[in-house]
Amino acid sequence: MRLRISHNEYIETSEGIDLSIELTNKTHNPRAWYVDLPEFEPVRANGFTGSVAEGGSVNFRNIAFNPHGHGTHTECLGHISREVESINTHLKEFWFTAQVITVTPRKRHHPDEGVEDNVITLDQIQKSAEIHAEAIIIRTLPNPESKKSAIYSGTNPPYFDAEIADYLVSRGVKHLLVDLPSVDREVDAGVLDFHHRFWCYPNTPRFDATITELIYVPETVNDGIYMLNLQVAAFDNDAAPSRPVLFTIQKGS
Repeated sequence: MRLRISHNEYIETSEGIDLSIELTNKTHNPRAWYVDLPEFEPVRANGFTGSVAEGGSVNFRNIAFNPHGHGTHTECLGHISREVESINTHLKEFWFTAQVITVTPRKRHHPDEGVEDNVITLDQIQKSAEIHAEAIIIRTLPNPESKKSAIYSGTNPPYFDAEIADYLVSRGVKHLLVDLPSVDREVDAGVLDFHHRFWCYPNTPRFDATITELIYVPETVNDGIYMLNLQVAAFDNDAAPSRPVLFTIQKGS
């Protein structure tokens, strides 16, 4: 279906590009923060078996997983606030203009641990493109499909300089989507500086701003402006599994 977004622009709703990573209990499910695989188990109680393959009438499985550690998820400032604010309460709009930016993290020596970090810096974001959208989608290079099954725990993945958060806030960006397990360093003594700055917490909290992590942006997606449908499961929690879907903006009457 053609959905018009302005007098001469539209999107084809059948041509969405799914940026989410499937949640599964198979070994290829991505993992971060030292979580084990998700668990998908048939309910077995009072003679009932929730598995057709095991003789049950229906498939009826319990699923145990962690939104932050098991795949694509969207989080609100409840991730760092004393009160556990709910993503389901604060995210009330789901369509946004979105800008895809591609960057290559830079090597930087970390003096405290004597290791080399991979860091995305403010000048890289500023040089990549002028910000013109409500949502920013950042793809990091290299971009192999193996990202979709990576085990990030203990690997010191790439992260973002916290001053990028200030810049995005100043540009009016409400929604940040990244293909990494976190915008902050894996081990940072619990500071989470980028998270705090992006949500302006606690001084002027941005309750309607979100961070989406562990997406995958295919190589076929060019940098530029798109429409984004940010689909988030209705969990009463600081974060929930999500399905960001990207749409190319087309011209025509």
